[in-house]
This record gives sequence, C-alpha cells and structure tokens, in this order.
Amino acid sequence: MGAGVAGLAVGQRVGVGWLGSTCGSCRYCTSGLENLCPQARFTGWDRDGGFAEWMTVDARFALPLSGELADVEVAPLLCGGVIGYRSLRVSGIEQGGRLGLFGFGASASLAIQVAVDWDCEVYVATRSEAEQRRALDMGAAWAGDYTETPPVQLDAAITFAPVGAVVIRALQALRPGGIVAINAIHLDRMPEFDYEDLWLERQIRSVANFTRRDAAEFLALAAEIPVRTSVQPYALEGANEALIDLKAGRISGAAVLEIG
Repeated sequence: MGAGVAGLAVGQRVGVGWLGSTCGSCRYCTSGLENLCPQARFTGWDRDGGFAEWMTVDARFALPLSGELADVEVAPLLCGGVIGYRSLRVSGIEQGGRLGLFGFGASASLAIQVAVDWDCEVYVATRSEAEQRRALDMGAAWAGDYTETPPVQLDAAITFAPVGAVVIRALQALRPGGIVAINAIHLDRMPEFDYEDLWLERQIRSVANFTRRDAAEFLALAAEIPVRTSVQPYALEGANEALIDLKAGRISGAAVLEIG
C-alpha cells in the first residue's frame, strides 16, 4: 500500500494472477486487449512470486477476493479458472450452445461449471476413463475418448491438451462457422490436415493469458454459481514433488502450494 493506491485496504484479501502488469498505453492496452501487451510482465516469470512466501504486487493488478472459499480453494480460480473463462469467451459459445471440451484437467473442470450454468450442452473428450466419469458427474451430456466423435456437431470447442492432433479432432467436430479455442501455452506440433476440415468459415484461435476484465467477471461469476474447485495441496517445499506428480498424471484437480 502507498501513494496512488486506491480501492484497496490494509488486510484485505486479494489474489494475484499470471498477468502481473502491462504498459497501459499501447494499442492493445487501450483497446481491451491488455493480455497482448508487448511489455506485459508475468508473475513468477518476469516478477518474483508464485513460488514464494512473500511478494510485492502492482496494486492495479491485485484482484479483490470475496466469498467463503478458503485460500487453497481460490488459488485455482486465479490460474486455470480465469484462463478457462477467457477460452469460453474466445470460443464464442452462447447460452444453450453445444460446447466441446477436449481434455479434462483442472482448467476444464472449472470451465464446465460455467458452461453448465449457461445451459450449454457439454461434450467432453479425454483419454482418462476416470475423467470421463467425472465429466458426466459434473453435467456433461457425453464423454468419450479423443478417437471418438461427439454425437452432435459442436457450436464451439476448447482444447486443453498440448497436442496438435487434438486441435484437429476438435475442428472436425465443429459445425460450419464454429470456433476452436486453444487453451494451451504450447503444442507439440500442428499436423497437416485437409482444408475441408477448416472450410465453411470454421476458425482456430489461440488463447493468450487473460485481462483484468476477464478476472473480475469470472471471480464474480464463480462466487454466484458457485464454482467449486478440487485441489491437491502440497507444502511449498514440495513444489518439485507436485510437478513430478503432475507430469505422471497423479493429480486429480489442481495442485496448490501451501505456505506456513
């Protein structure tokens, strides 16, 4: 807290997401696309924090938190939750539409709760039979493997797996004019595919980071629904163990580091 800080009080609970700061004046910042700012700085990447007991935060990017969820339950909302919400927006899915989720990890398990609240029919593709069952329990209309085709054409789809072939599977399941939003920082590769899969104004769009507007909208919506998180806590000293378990697929929900 200091000179120029407004809207926050000492002792108030706030969250810090991946987006740590932006320039505030470029063409992207001034047009609602601050997530694309070329001077953006990110928590745990350009700014210290995320894997730390103490950190400083640009007050403009501190996200006020309300609601009854404990800190460990809120943490996934600030990461996979917010980016999942932006993916929903980028996909163009409308209330009551048919949405495909390709991959069903922590981010998808939060996005499906928003989609169900919007009365969407959700179709989930994932290799894990356990995740298929979990998707059905969370309101999915259908769940199957990546090799299976959803029983209806999708209005929109989001891919969560960092696998280019999954993007093509999602594209093939779309109706004309539909959008595939890629919720991944990287892909192994984008394989060759037939133009027919893209024909009739289908689109592939990447999702990059999030904006403060995304965060504010999602946190308000998460409190209203309410969105519930499934977490697997680790001590801060166990960060490497958490990463190993994540790589091995031993985490159900979101891994969260606890301090203290």
